[in-house]
Amino acid sequence: MIQNKQENTAAYAKLMDEQDPLRKYRSQFHLPLQEDGEPYIYMCGNSLGLQPKGTAVAVRRELRDWQNLGVEGHVHGKTPWLPFHESLTEAMANLVGAKPEEVVVMNTLTVNLHLMMASFYRPRGKRRKVMIEADAFPSDKYAVESQIALRGLNREDCLIELQPRKGEFCLRAEDIHSAIEKFGDEVALIMLGNTNYYTGQYFDMKQISEWGHAKGCFVGFDCAHGAGNLPLHLHDSGCDFAVWCNYKYLNSGPGGLGSAFIHERHIGNKEMPRLSGWWGHNKKTRFNMRADFDPIPTAEGWQLSNPPILAMAAVWASLQLFEKAGIENLRQKAISLTAYLEQLVSSLGEDVIEIITPSDPGQRGSQLSIRVKNADKALFGRISQRGVISDWREPDVIRVAPVPFYNSYEDVYRFYAVLKEALSM
Repeated sequence: MIQNKQENTAAYAKLMDEQDPLRKYRSQFHLPLQEDGEPYIYMCGNSLGLQPKGTAVAVRRELRDWQNLGVEGHVHGKTPWLPFHESLTEAMANLVGAKPEEVVVMNTLTVNLHLMMASFYRPRGKRRKVMIEADAFPSDKYAVESQIALRGLNREDCLIELQPRKGEFCLRAEDIHSAIEKFGDEVALIMLGNTNYYTGQYFDMKQISEWGHAKGCFVGFDCAHGAGNLPLHLHDSGCDFAVWCNYKYLNSGPGGLGSAFIHERHIGNKEMPRLSGWWGHNKKTRFNMRADFDPIPTAEGWQLSNPPILAMAAVWASLQLFEKAGIENLRQKAISLTAYLEQLVSSLGEDVIEIITPSDPGQRGSQLSIRVKNADKALFGRISQRGVISDWREPDVIRVAPVPFYNSYEDVYRFYAVLKEALSM
């Protein structure tokens, strides 16, 4: 709750911004503007991150090389296209807490999820089930269900959906553990969203991986709402794989490229089942064209096609900012910014507001999912008309994400003021 009345003022928010060591990064992004020239209150980075100003520069560089060099840009461009994806690897690995050989930027999120399940979902005997959240992001559920069907199995026998307790929105760690203990001998794959898209709940990946591995399960995570939002420590988590998109907190453009992590204990296994493509083949013999598939002994071995350079340039531009700011520094600001949002919104009263995201900073990132009691989407329409860009999730949740790169304490205060006004109408 608000500690004193001073915190519930625009002047306090302005003071916090003046003391913010990361405030300079806001000017590195294009802020969407309203008709009067004022920036929108943009709280939707959990859906689409804003465009870094360096993105256009990076993309234009590749357009110029394409224009001036044609196919020779693959080897003679300012940033040659043939190894271009390699220029992203170290920065991405640093960001998600992995070794460079464990990470690759490629494809889009659900494509990568299918590729990972081709390798890590291996039903045999009674071990054929997949464990997911009941309220997993729909694409994850569709992907899992289709992988089950492709193997001639049926959803009812092979899908375990983890449900919160009655009257609750978030899963309890002890209930996840209990389900793994109960069904683990029948589970081939545990596949959770490491940060749930709806509630914003963050799961302890290391603990879940240990529980799953103790029962002989593979464990993977969809980190779409975690990458760029929280320090993930993927290598140390011990999970077998992870996938994520780069267009939410990673600001790489609408529908942009995704990424994948495969733990080092798997990357050198040439016998591992996979869906193969020529860009995953040994670089030394790739252009011999007729050799049998020889996978690169890194995460690159899961690549399919040569990468889209213009999309990769957008990823590169964003990663430069993360390298400068540091994910740990961004995390510290996110904790403070999100706590301030929670304090302000909670001051509206429990009879009006229910925040379904965990209050513990260790169990959430930058997103708060807000239920407004006895309200419908008309309320969302009213705050949108007043310059707020957030998003609505049926049946009754407004998702709000104060992103530390470009959101300010003043943004948070302005959102609160707009919501308070809209509630009084």
